[in-house]
Amino acid sequence: MRKPFISANWKMNKTIEETEEFINSFLPMVKDITAVDILIAPPFTSLQAVARLLKTTNIKLGAQNVFYEEKGAFTGEISPAMLLSAGCSHVIIGHSERRQYFMETDEIVNKKIKTARKNGLEVILCIGESLKEREENKTFEVLDRQLTGSLKDIDLNGMTIAYEPIWAIGTGKTATKEQANEAHAFIRGWLKKNREGAEKLRILYGGSVTPESIESLMSESEVDGALVGGASMKPDSFAKIVTGAIK
Repeated sequence: MRKPFISANWKMNKTIEETEEFINSFLPMVKDITAVDILIAPPFTSLQAVARLLKTTNIKLGAQNVFYEEKGAFTGEISPAMLLSAGCSHVIIGHSERRQYFMETDEIVNKKIKTARKNGLEVILCIGESLKEREENKTFEVLDRQLTGSLKDIDLNGMTIAYEPIWAIGTGKTATKEQANEAHAFIRGWLKKNREGAEKLRILYGGSVTPESIESLMSESEVDGALVGGASMKPDSFAKIVTGAIK
C-alpha cells in the first residue's frame, strides 16, 4: 500500500514572519501523525526559516520551482544546489501556473526534472487539462502528451505525479472523486506501460482540495494524496487535510 502524501504549495504568499507563525502553529497539530508524508513548499525567501523549524520533525521541505542549469548568468533563477543548501528534499515542477504564465513547455519541464534528479532532489511533476480540453474530451490526450514530453528519458525513481485539472485550481471547483480516480488510473496505466515501478509511484490530486473533500478523494484507490494550494495556508485547515488523508 502506498503511503499517503500531502503537500502544501503556498505559491506567492507569506513573508518569513508569516511563515514562522504558520509553522509554529501547525507543528503541534500534526506532531503525532506518522501515517502520512507531509511536505511544505513555501516561497524561496522562506526556505531556510522553514528548514530550521522542521529540523527535528519528519515533515519535508520543497521548493516551488527550479532552473535547468546548475549555475551561470541566469538572473533571478534558482539552481538545484541552492535548494539543497537551503534544506530542500523536493521540488515542484511543471505547475499549471508555470506553464500558463511563464510559458513552460513539456521540453522545459523535462530539462528541469533531469537537472533536479541528477542533483538528488525528488520531484513532484504537475500535469492536467484545461476546462476547454475536458469539455472537448481531450483529457487523456493531454495527459498522454504531457507525460510523454515531461518524462522523456526519465525513470520513476524519486518521482511523484500531481494531477491538477486546471479548471479546478483556485476556482473552488473540485473534480469529483470519480473524475480524479479516472484520471489517476489513466496516468498509472500509462506509467505501467512505459516505465518500471509504476505501482509504487504516488499520484496526488491538486485542485481546490479542502478539509471537506479530502476524505472522499482519498477513498479512491488511485488517489495517493493531494497537492494543496489555498487550504494549505491556514494551519488548522491544512492539519485537517493531513488527518483526513489517513486511510
